[in-house]
Amino acid sequence: MKRLFKSIFVVSFILATSGVALGQQKFEWKEASEGGYSYKYVANDPTQSRFYTLKNGLTVILSPSKKEPRIQTYIATKAGSKTDPKDHTGLAHYLEHMLFKGTDKFGSLDWSKEKPLLDQVDALYEQYNSTTDEAKRTAIYKKIDSVSGEAAKFAIANEYDKMMSNMGADGTNAFTSFEQTVYIEDIPNNVVDKYLAVQSERFRNPILRLFHTELEAVYEEKNMGLDNDGRKSIEAMFESLFPGNNYGRQTVIGTIEHLKNPSLKAIREYFNTYYVPNNMGVIMAGDFDPTTMVKKIDAAFAYMQPKTIPPYTFDKEAEITKPIIREVKGPNSEFMFMGFRFPGAAHKDAQMLNLMGNILTNGSAGLIDLNLVKSQKLLGAAAFPYVLKDYSMLILQGNPSQGQSLEQVRDLLLGELRKLRNGEFSEDLITSIVNNERRSQISRNDSYSSRAEELMSAFTSELDWANELGYTERLKGVTKQDVVDFANKYLNDENFVIVYKRQGVDENVVKVVKPTITPISVNRTDQSAFLTQVNNMPEAAIEPVWVDYNKDIQKNAGKDVEVLAVKNKDNELFSMVYRFQTGRWNNKLLGIATDYMKFLGTKDKSSEEFSKEFYKLASDFSASSGAEETNISISGLNSNFDKTVLLIQDLLRNCVVDEVAFKAYIGRMKQSRENAKKNKSSIMEGLRSYAKYGAKNPFNYTFTDAELDQLKAEDLVKALHDFANMKHTVLYFGPRSLSELTASLPALKVSKSAFIVPAAGEQFKELPTETNKVLFANYDMKQAEVFWFRNSDLYNSSRTPTISLFNNYFGGGMGSIVFQTIRESKALAYSTYAFFGQPQKKENHYSVGAYVGTQADKFKEAVNGMNELLTTLPESAAALETAKTSLVKSIASERITNSAVLNSYMAARRLGNTTDIRKAVYEQAPKLTFQDLKSFHGKEMSSKPYVYCVVADEKGLDQAELEKIGTVKKLTLEEIFGY
Repeated sequence: MKRLFKSIFVVSFILATSGVALGQQKFEWKEASEGGYSYKYVANDPTQSRFYTLKNGLTVILSPSKKEPRIQTYIATKAGSKTDPKDHTGLAHYLEHMLFKGTDKFGSLDWSKEKPLLDQVDALYEQYNSTTDEAKRTAIYKKIDSVSGEAAKFAIANEYDKMMSNMGADGTNAFTSFEQTVYIEDIPNNVVDKYLAVQSERFRNPILRLFHTELEAVYEEKNMGLDNDGRKSIEAMFESLFPGNNYGRQTVIGTIEHLKNPSLKAIREYFNTYYVPNNMGVIMAGDFDPTTMVKKIDAAFAYMQPKTIPPYTFDKEAEITKPIIREVKGPNSEFMFMGFRFPGAAHKDAQMLNLMGNILTNGSAGLIDLNLVKSQKLLGAAAFPYVLKDYSMLILQGNPSQGQSLEQVRDLLLGELRKLRNGEFSEDLITSIVNNERRSQISRNDSYSSRAEELMSAFTSELDWANELGYTERLKGVTKQDVVDFANKYLNDENFVIVYKRQGVDENVVKVVKPTITPISVNRTDQSAFLTQVNNMPEAAIEPVWVDYNKDIQKNAGKDVEVLAVKNKDNELFSMVYRFQTGRWNNKLLGIATDYMKFLGTKDKSSEEFSKEFYKLASDFSASSGAEETNISISGLNSNFDKTVLLIQDLLRNCVVDEVAFKAYIGRMKQSRENAKKNKSSIMEGLRSYAKYGAKNPFNYTFTDAELDQLKAEDLVKALHDFANMKHTVLYFGPRSLSELTASLPALKVSKSAFIVPAAGEQFKELPTETNKVLFANYDMKQAEVFWFRNSDLYNSSRTPTISLFNNYFGGGMGSIVFQTIRESKALAYSTYAFFGQPQKKENHYSVGAYVGTQADKFKEAVNGMNELLTTLPESAAALETAKTSLVKSIASERITNSAVLNSYMAARRLGNTTDIRKAVYEQAPKLTFQDLKSFHGKEMSSKPYVYCVVADEKGLDQAELEKIGTVKKLTLEEIFGY
């Protein structure tokens, strides 16, 4: 979804469009020029962003940051599904996919031979699109498949990804929404020239090659959506809120009918209409000089010519005068959405929405947080604003607790809206929201990638950056009465759409039927002259920086409490973790106790008061118990560090039994457990644990319902109190030095009694994978999901370079062997990957994992396709060189900073490593040969037995096909979950 709107409107504090001034903070637009380029900027902007408009209308937004030698880039077009032709919905999303396929210069072995064949494909699709007779359509598609196969002989699949991987790029991706299509890269700062050469060429003359296999991937994406109850519910909400706007009339992926009848001609028309410089932006944040950068961007994109963008027009929606009720059915647990319509982003009233959303839900002290979630009246609930150009929404979500109806959920949420309209909240809450927004702003500015995302969202939503920056200051001028008046203007008990997501079978779902596709050539060993040219462009070296666990971490190894500290030299944010060497394997109560903690108070302070105090300090806390460790964490602003520490220590030492909260918590827990049984991701997680450990495994190591009923609140509270008397490690990241920290940090243990020694934990043995087995779980879904698993040997750090390179070559990214074969060549899945997994501790084993999410009628082909790759490793010298280059460049430009330094050290310590393992990978991986990878593949994957974890609808799978794979064991939900 789009980023939530971060700006409000206060009439007395807006100075036209020139900026915002309040007190000593002043954010106003200024103009300057440097290096022959004029630009705008906002005074006092902590991101130091520059806003350029080039001669052809292209917007360039640059935000320099020297923290890491990398750059987050976005190339954004202000067009999406809203501007799809009504007879070709999903077209913007198609185009997004196709812009990874290359041009006449890259992605092709011989354009002169490929072009005539693609012209035939073009004409065939137009013929197919206009034909209704099914027999004729089948014949035409057979011809499309045949000619596409011939054209594919001249195509180089995923050459775009290969070029980006050769640069050391991370996060290669794109997304399409209602009003934006955005292309994403995170690159080392020494490959800017290469990046711009590729991007300028990418948008010059995109070729719609390999179309029918990519269309099949979109079919898979559509079928995934048909299995997603949340997506179906949101689509129903938009359909009812906006019947007169394409927000509600069209979806991003499009209708099945339009998916089955694509038009390449219409796709090109869309590109030529909207992918023009005056409708696009290049947004970058990271380590660069903006004056140098804008000159390079201008040179790269100067060929683009501006055009007039056709305006999107729509009729005003009719007022909602009584609730519009929709129902969606599906296998997941029940929930409901409630939506209220607001004006669009440009309207002054839309800009108050974010504040109102925070008053309702902020994760700690909002009306819904305290009155429905903290009080455990609902299993879960939240309110969030969603702001678009034409209209905005306030969407409320509620999840019922045990025995509740969705109508009861509705009534509880409407009750909180009445409290909002009646002003039943403290004026201090607005002050607390100001403090938390200040903290959030510091956090966003600290990350170059977050900066870029904020700037990109502001560009595509056409938001004023000065107003965005002035948000926190303007909040100080908002009164409680302002909020009450606003709520009464737009919210009542009648003017909403409500979507009830009920459990059941959706009889209206019609999946996209699989067309017959002949596997195509991916020419993985070939490369274009353009790729060679880009690879040969000069680049300055980036020297890697390793974490020195002795120098980069300050250590105070006390007898009973170890303190590890990393100093924050950039801002006043802190985070601190109390880590205890005990977890759920030691005591099944701990997972419940740490979760129960957020509902507890002390004799002097209620749970609600704790939440309000943490939020007022712009601090937060969390408690979680893992398999063998428990973490109690706090974070916030250094100015409130001491108060935050006292709060968490008080709660941990002095929390008291609350029987009402305990009873409600057990009821909620039972409902959550039932909901997990209806979630296919949870079911797959359980199957994977069963595959690794057997019938008795960590996933089902839990309490039965009968055992839950026997639990006592005092036992949970005692378990929490015991943490205050256990040895532990303190992991601190913040502005204080180790000496300052230890001098100011009160001891957690105050009693004079001996430290409590945790009980010995349950031991779960990783089982050898000796024969092929199928673990099957039945689920009502259109797709079939398969996960291959096998246990391997114990951890050995000397294998890390080989494993890192192998994973890059074989199963990671769009240029990997697995992705190219399963998705690009055979069109068998939207999502597929494979890996050799590293354990968390040196006492544990490596594991092999592979995944395919496919249409049920492709199950046999998908399984066979992955098994072929697990049996025989395809060789590609070009792909191997790309894997090496990508790995080395990514490591060289990666900087482990902030609290990640502590996490890196703790992870290394669990594995018995005393140095940064990346150094060994960087030095040794380039020396490895294909024979090394082949030997590794032969030892670990080829002709080995696997456990096949399958989640699918048994009615859609051939039982005989399952039995051909291995011994089939159909597991009940009780066997999987342990209750």
